Amino acid sequence: MKIISGGQTGADRAALDFAIQHRIPHGGWVPKGRQAEDGRIPDTYQLQEMPTDSHRARTEQNVIDSQGTVIISHGKLSKKSGSGYTARMAKKYRRPCLHLDMGKLSIDASARMLRSWVVEHRIEMLNVAGPRLSGDTTIYRTTFEILEAAFV
Repeated sequence: MKIISGGQTGADRAALDFAIQHRIPHGGWVPKGRQAEDGRIPDTYQLQEMPTDSHRARTEQNVIDSQGTVIISHGKLSKKSGSGYTARMAKKYRRPCLHLDMGKLSIDASARMLRSWVVEHRIEMLNVAGPRLSGDTTIYRTTFEILEAAFV
């Protein structure tokens, strides 16, 4: 399996760090200039720059390139949020999309759901998305823990 994300702080970065720590191939698209809310996304992450600095274009391309997207959040997805946009792009391109609402699920239950969903949909390239760190200060740890419980 390969894990991709948009490189933003929070859920995206947790997925990339998980992949690096466990020697799982990783990648994804980032806006031109590699910009995230904490500045330039480090070159440690093997991410490709889009020809535009649009975060929405980056999100759309990661959905297109993946075989499925998991969105991890604490609560419902807002239509105005980046995660809400990710879900809309998955629907537009008819890609499987799993939303794990951690307001309703435990880490273990989420990991079981994710693992079986990946198998069911034969996902070899998984796009991981969710809120940035400034919108949810615990999403990095939560995302990392779910991925570890699901795949290690």
